[in-house]
Amino acid sequence: MPNAALMSDSAQARRFRPRALPTVVTIAAVLLFVAAGQWQQRRMHDKEALRAQFDAATALPSVELAAEAGRADWNGLRYRNVTASGLYDARHQILLDNRVHDGHAGYHVITPLVLFDGRTVLVNRGWTPQGPSRTELPRVAPPAGPVTVRGRIAIPPAGAFELAKDSASGPVWQNLDLARFSAATGIGVLPVIIDASDTASGPSPGDGLVRDWPAPDFGVEKHEIYMVQWYAFAMLAIALWAVLNLRLRVSAHE
Repeated sequence: MPNAALMSDSAQARRFRPRALPTVVTIAAVLLFVAAGQWQQRRMHDKEALRAQFDAATALPSVELAAEAGRADWNGLRYRNVTASGLYDARHQILLDNRVHDGHAGYHVITPLVLFDGRTVLVNRGWTPQGPSRTELPRVAPPAGPVTVRGRIAIPPAGAFELAKDSASGPVWQNLDLARFSAATGIGVLPVIIDASDTASGPSPGDGLVRDWPAPDFGVEKHEIYMVQWYAFAMLAIALWAVLNLRLRVSAHE
């Protein structure tokens, strides 16, 4: 009989009866971790879609920007190779600051291109190094006369984070915001920018600008790693809850 009583007490001690407070805390933690993992998963899928769009767009033949006069949704042209013909507007050229190439600081040169149909598109003509001092800006005037530019369509983000807002009163800007550019210059521009690769016709630029546009890093792998980490935290919280509650019950009956 003593052995039977001992076995009964042992079974009762090992019966799994979770305590309320650890359970509530664990449920809250698991919900938080799973929500974070799902957010990272959605971001991963979004970036995968962008990467697939990039691969598909760059495989398509180049399009004439003049043929897109009536386009309403420009997202469909993201990453497409394009040609555009017109005249550069040197007076409203700006320099994007703190652009790095091969470890050297410099600028991206952004110049409006007035198309022959009257519309205006901004062209990123390339990278140029910073001068000996911040006050000495590079001289990178665009070619005069009609030109046909080849490049890749990009859609700059709106409202980029800045430590200090651009005054929009000089040629050097921190970031390119199309709405702010239009407000500062009075020029309506298309909602895209062309990362120029070369000049298909017209005067040779001969400006020494570097036109090296690598494929975007969409960060798919980063979001995948974060997703796995958050889901792992959720599983770990459940495992700790189970182990700690079992030990608490065993200890309480010893």
